Amino acid sequence: MVIDKIENYRLYSKLTKRLAKGFEFITETDLVSIESGKHQIDNDDVFAIVQEYDTKEEKDCVLEGHHKYIDIQYVIKGVELMGFAPLTNQVSVEENLEKDYTFYNGETSMIRVEEGMFTLFFPEDLHRPCVKAGQISKVKKVVVKVKI
Repeated sequence: MVIDKIENYRLYSKLTKRLAKGFEFITETDLVSIESGKHQIDNDDVFAIVQEYDTKEEKDCVLEGHHKYIDIQYVIKGVELMGFAPLTNQVSVEENLEKDYTFYNGETSMIRVEEGMFTLFFPEDLHRPCVKAGQISKVKKVVVKVKI
């Protein structure tokens, strides 16, 4: 798991060509004006999902993991807490391999992610996004899915 400011994206875009494409989309797209929904970058290998929502109580947010994709989660506007836990022996409560997600029960450590910051979640990293940081915040975020 990585958390950083977008100014430092070059440190991570060198890891794979697909990550580079994902960061290129984030840094070269007018994300303030972009519409919510799915945006193709490189077919199913790299694509973006733009979301707008109000943050919620931690108990109302799911702990999730992915098997085939790395998440780049970039906060365009607002602030949220994201829970993080390494995948160990958590109990899965729902799985959909076709849509590449598994939901888990388990505890997380919370990290604050503000406008202009991103996280990288690898398949070994469980995460609980969308949690309010003190008070409810309207968040606009892009999640770039990068196939492993």
